[in-house]
Amino acid sequence: MRILHTSDWHLGQNFMGRSRATEHKAFLRWLANEVTTRQIDAIVVAGDIFDTATPPSYAREIYNQFIVELQSSQCQLIILAGNHDAAAVLNESKNLLQCLNTQVIASSSSKLNEQLLVLHNRKQQPAALLCAVPFLRARDMLQSQAGQSAGDKQRSLQQAIAAHYQQLFALAQQYNTEHKLELPIVMTGHLTTLGVSRSESVRDIYIGTLEAFPADAFPPADYIALGHIHQSQRINANTDIRYSGSPIALSFDEARQQKQAWLIEFAVDGKTVSSLPIPCFQPLISIKTTLDTITTQVQQALSDISAEQILWLELVIAETDAYLTDLQQRVETQLQDLPVELLRLRRQRTNQGNGFADASYTSLAELTPQQVWQARLATEQLTEQQQQQLTALHQQILAKMEHAE
Repeated sequence: MRILHTSDWHLGQNFMGRSRATEHKAFLRWLANEVTTRQIDAIVVAGDIFDTATPPSYAREIYNQFIVELQSSQCQLIILAGNHDAAAVLNESKNLLQCLNTQVIASSSSKLNEQLLVLHNRKQQPAALLCAVPFLRARDMLQSQAGQSAGDKQRSLQQAIAAHYQQLFALAQQYNTEHKLELPIVMTGHLTTLGVSRSESVRDIYIGTLEAFPADAFPPADYIALGHIHQSQRINANTDIRYSGSPIALSFDEARQQKQAWLIEFAVDGKTVSSLPIPCFQPLISIKTTLDTITTQVQQALSDISAEQILWLELVIAETDAYLTDLQQRVETQLQDLPVELLRLRRQRTNQGNGFADASYTSLAELTPQQVWQARLATEQLTEQQQQQLTALHQQILAKMEHAE
C-alpha cells in the first residue's frame, strides 16, 4: 500500500498581486504523473485545499480538473478541510466526487464511523485504515461554559480533541478485530503541534484558546499526516508524526526550502517513509543587500534558475541606504535589464523604543497580531499578572474573530 501525504495547496492564492494558478496547475500535473509512475494507491490532502473560504472559479476548476485526470490511475483521493477551507464549499460537490473515487471530509461528525475510511490497494484489497480528521473547530468540539477561565477552556479543549482522536483510534482497532485484520492505522489532522518550525505565511490558528496541541496526546497510530505548517518536517515524538508542508513557497521566507511530499509504503515487512521532492515551478527569493551590491547578488541568484524563468524578488535594503528618497527609482534602474519582477522592496531600519524585537519590520502587514500585541504591551507599565490577564482576553478576541471568519 502506497500513500502520498500532501497538504496546504492553497489553490487561488494571490502572492503580492500575482496569481499562483500556473504553479498550481504545474504541481498537480506533476502529482498526477508521480501517481502513475510510482503506482500510488491513495493521496491524503491534510487540509487547506483552497486559500480562502470563497475560492475563485479558476481555483475550483483546477481542483476539479485534477480529480478528473486522476481517474485513469485508480488512485483514491481523500480531501480534508483546513482552517482556510469552508465546509460548505467542499461539501457542495462531496456526493458527486464519491463517484470519482474521491472522499471529502469537510468537518467533524458526531458519527465517528463517518471519519473511518478503508483504503484499498490496486488489487482492491483493504490495505490501511484512515482516521480522517479535518480541522477541528471549537464550536464542533465544546459547548461554551460560563465562568471558565482561559486556562480551563484551553485544558477542556485539549482534552476534547485528544478524546476525539483516541475514540477514533479505538474504532479503527475495533474494525481490525471484528474483521480479523491487522491493517495499519493512519490518522490525519490540521493544527499546530508543539515543537514545529513555522514560516511567515502560516497564520496562527486558535482552536478556541488552544494554540498548539501536544504530540504525546496523539494515539500510537502507524502514521499521522498533518497539515497547516508549510515547512515539511517530522515531529520529535514516539509516534511517526509529520507535516508535508506546502507544495509551493507561499512566502519569501519559504523560498529556500525544498518542498516535498511524504510517500508512505506499508508492506509485509513493515513501513517505510521517503521524501518526494517537488520541483520549483516559480523561483522567488528574498535578498538582504546594500544599494551597491544589488546587481551582483541578483545575478548570482539568477544563475540558479533556467533561462526562460522570471525570478520573483524581494529586496531588503540595509539601513545605510534605507533613507534615500529616490531608493525605489535607483533599485528599478539596476534591475531593468534583468529577468526579475520586484514584488516587494523593504527598508531595514532600526526602530528604537517601538517594542519590536525584529528591526526589519516596516509595515503593519508584515506583523502577526501577536507581535503587535506584545509590542503594545511593552510600552505599558504593567505587572506580570496584568499582562497575563490582558493577553488571555486578547487571545479570546482573536479566537472569536477566527470563528467569525
